[in-house]
Amino acid sequence: MEITKEDVKHVANLSKLSFDETETAEFAGSLTKIVDMFLKLEEVDTTGVAFTSNVVDNVNTWREDVAVAGWDRDELFKNVPETEDGFIKVPTIMEDN
Repeated sequence: MEITKEDVKHVANLSKLSFDETETAEFAGSLTKIVDMFLKLEEVDTTGVAFTSNVVDNVNTWREDVAVAGWDRDELFKNVPETEDGFIKVPTIMEDN
């Protein structure tokens, strides 16, 4: 299945991206190769092959759930330029009209 330069330009436009002609041609070629690889995989007969969701034999690997103390607020706020009521104060970015 061929991905054309027009296909790439259309998707780029929808994504608000812009590419020059060289990049567009490269993307079209690369995407065509990727789609062709997936289409080739569809030809493989997987009848009788068990579903595999993980290739590692680990089953239910757990770690112990242990509560630990958090950071000291005063220590964390040493690098903060300004605080208010226990929160980091930041500049207003939107104003009420």
